[in-house]
Amino acid sequence: MAPGGRPVLPARRMADPIRIWLETDHQAAFRAGGWAFVLAEGRALSGVAGGERTASPERIALASLVEALKGVPAGFAVELESATRAVLMVPRRLAAVEDPPTEDLELWAQLSTALKGRSVRFAPAASVAKTPTAFAAAWAELARDKAKRAAFHAPIPKVNLAKAGVPA
Repeated sequence: MAPGGRPVLPARRMADPIRIWLETDHQAAFRAGGWAFVLAEGRALSGVAGGERTASPERIALASLVEALKGVPAGFAVELESATRAVLMVPRRLAAVEDPPTEDLELWAQLSTALKGRSVRFAPAASVAKTPTAFAAAWAELARDKAKRAAFHAPIPKVNLAKAGVPA
């Protein structure tokens, strides 16, 4: 494990894409949000969940993307799947000339840096039971509930990741 509970990625071929399933959950009444992702590199799985108080859905989406891309080495292709609209809208917001972001600029800058040197393909995913998307959504909800009290950030235990439903 690297500092901060991040898994150390094993050496791998650059031709193999890294797959990430990422979901967020936001509760407007509390302005609390949570996120979680499952990252698959071949057969190796890792995952992290986190959340914040007083955050917008867009801020939660940005924070989750920054965290998910932190450990991915430059030059690797990434396939990112999500059922969360705020996550899937990020590439459009990055390319927007007429409506550039005005809030959470520090996260937009971190995300722009994280995307440099990486080929990231965003794809919509259906949140169907026993899939990595549903698994990440359940952890995002848990992180949101924990974030109502204080900021939350923790790796997902390996024993739980074994139940993520990642296709072989």
